[in-house]
Amino acid sequence: MHRPVQRAGRAQRLPRILVSAAAVPVMLVAAGCSSDSGSGDDAQKDASAGPGATVSASSAAPSVQPAAYKTLPKACSVLAKKTLDELIPKGSKSGKSGKLDEPEQRDNCNWTSLDNNGVKGSQFRWLNVALLRFDSDARGSGDDQAHDYFQKQVSAAQTVAGALDAKSAPVSGTGDEATAVRYGLKKKEGAFKQQTIVARVENVVVTLDYNGAGLAGEKTPDAATLLKAAEKATKEAVAAVAAANGDGGAASSGSPDPASSSKASSSSAPSASPSKSGSGSDRTGSKSASPSQSAAKKS
Repeated sequence: MHRPVQRAGRAQRLPRILVSAAAVPVMLVAAGCSSDSGSGDDAQKDASAGPGATVSASSAAPSVQPAAYKTLPKACSVLAKKTLDELIPKGSKSGKSGKLDEPEQRDNCNWTSLDNNGVKGSQFRWLNVALLRFDSDARGSGDDQAHDYFQKQVSAAQTVAGALDAKSAPVSGTGDEATAVRYGLKKKEGAFKQQTIVARVENVVVTLDYNGAGLAGEKTPDAATLLKAAEKATKEAVAAVAAANGDGGAASSGSPDPASSSKASSSSAPSASPSKSGSGSDRTGSKSASPSQSAAKKS
């Protein structure tokens, strides 16, 4: 009588064991899902943290002020005909461009005048205008690079070999800073009076060289008269740079800087050129060499 009862008890326990065994995989699956869900949350946290970190890093990086001026006028067109007639009386139409390969970065133009008075001799004049523009880049802002170049140009003009009675002075009302350097040079053709004016307006440097001489017995020109004409021409060139960039007021808004620096471009006429030692090395590398240097090489 008891054996059938024992079988019945065993039969009732069997379904319970099967149910318990079936529940184990379900719990494991649920645990697995729970684990995957957790890693997904971590990944989302990492992903959301990444861009935030990048933005923070980029915002911390120092920014460089964009260059104010984006283009240059043609150097041969920065002076009015009336001005050229005063400086180059017999050569106002003789302007020769350096034909450089980066017209929006650099340009230069030079003029030559020889007023022949027969047996009384001749009056010689030579004028060169060089423009160089700097962009803002990893080296710094265009203004800062232009300022550095301005100082080098002035310094080079002040240290020309063979210069006699050299004098430097700031030029007022011409761009952001401007300096005039003048001196005499003795050459076999005669006594030359050299005027070099370097001016900076924003991220552009204007270098103007003007010299004159009385040849074959003609009287040596007055240095003060040459300097006054050169200063007037430089202001005009600076105004042309500003106008080319839609900035009509920048030409004379800056204050003068007693400055240190500058170089005069070498003359295309061998007898008129100040000296090859005039131009200093350009901080921007060989591609940014002074336009006036390039003109001298091409002449």
